[in-house]
Amino acid sequence: MFYHIKELQYQAKPERPDPLFAKNLQEVLGGQFGEISVALQYLFQGWSVRGNGKYKDLLLDTATEELAHIEMLATMIARLLDGAPVGDLEVAAKDPVIGAILGGMNPQHAIVSGLGAMPADSVGNRWTADYIVASGNLLADFRANLNAESQGRLQAVRLYEMTTDSGVKDMLSWLIARDTMHQNQWIAAIKELEAKENIVVPSTFPRSLEKRQVSHVLFNFSAGNESAEGRWANGPSMDGEGVFQFVENPVPFAPKPKLKPAPSYIHNTPPAVIKDQAGHLPPSMC
Repeated sequence: MFYHIKELQYQAKPERPDPLFAKNLQEVLGGQFGEISVALQYLFQGWSVRGNGKYKDLLLDTATEELAHIEMLATMIARLLDGAPVGDLEVAAKDPVIGAILGGMNPQHAIVSGLGAMPADSVGNRWTADYIVASGNLLADFRANLNAESQGRLQAVRLYEMTTDSGVKDMLSWLIARDTMHQNQWIAAIKELEAKENIVVPSTFPRSLEKRQVSHVLFNFSAGNESAEGRWANGPSMDGEGVFQFVENPVPFAPKPKLKPAPSYIHNTPPAVIKDQAGHLPPSMC
């Protein structure tokens, strides 16, 4: 059950309207790594945990806070859209909203949402549930969460650098600090699970069933061999299950595939049409 308290978690009041920055701020609300994404990601991860405990509680604590961040951003965007500034065209001087649109404001803020925030990113792409990760494997999910918070904090910092409005900076400073905490908490949870399970996901699949001769091998599949200098190419593997190897000149493990022609009722390109420059059919079609 959710219970809404009308006060904001933190203030969201700009010094002045700025419909252009309202458009930019939509990214951390409804973009791939925005607050809508992390809120629903953490909720679905939490709801999928079978049984109660500290990990489920952590997920639901954080998810609910992210809902508060959605409200803060929606409030800030609405206030940035108040009294849209006048452009320099004669018609715009008569209508500040038209002036703002001509100056680069997202017209959907006026046409669709009535000067309110939308579940969309900074270029108008609607938020989609495709953005969220909830696999049921906590270690895999917590790593996805760490990435989401890293990308979200990066975007909030970039937005902080893009405005001179002290009110907007103040709110972004709060969100940046919370992203700092959330990165820290996911790292802590990841390390705890890694200590219990090892680092490879999933930990429950028998190692004997994988091709262990290539489990810790880095293949040099690009020009140059600088990658051989990394920790990932030398010494004990990070999972403690082997030793890293670097193969500078990889060789194929299987012959060139030969596919038979598809049945005639599939109506693929006829084999006679598929010939090399010398006019020969591929061996698989001979």
